[in-house]
Amino acid sequence: MARKRFDDSNCSVARALNQVGDWWSLLIVLQAMYGTRRFVDFQQELGIAKNILCDRLARLVDNGVLRKVDVGEHGSRFEYRLTDKGRDLFPVVIALRQWGDKWNPSPDDAPLDLRDRETGEPIQMVQVQNVRGNPLTIRDVFVPDAPVPARGKNSA
Repeated sequence: MARKRFDDSNCSVARALNQVGDWWSLLIVLQAMYGTRRFVDFQQELGIAKNILCDRLARLVDNGVLRKVDVGEHGSRFEYRLTDKGRDLFPVVIALRQWGDKWNPSPDDAPLDLRDRETGEPIQMVQVQNVRGNPLTIRDVFVPDAPVPARGKNSA
């Protein structure tokens, strides 16, 4: 059965997941954010099969999330580096990490302690904010041209 593609979807979430939606791809992006660049290092860090890694790296390159750079002096040796598009996934990956730490914490390890390089302070939780910087929840937002559902006992 072929995987459904969402290139032409009106939903930006579906289109984004079309490019980086499977878990191997996001883990590869996370490893690239940690500084991993070589195929063999991705494979070692993730414990991923070569054929799957090759497929996901090629897809991430085709989608402009990574770029493949020839760094070999004698023969070919390539590195995979994040593009601006790939670096823009940083808040997405951090939000997923924070959500996972809250709802599916590791029984053995403490959550990753990410800190601001300049100040040494812990980073804040990723959150949606209004233009004044106040936090918003799903109940605080709406789509302007969408019909507003009736509020009943079973509404979100």
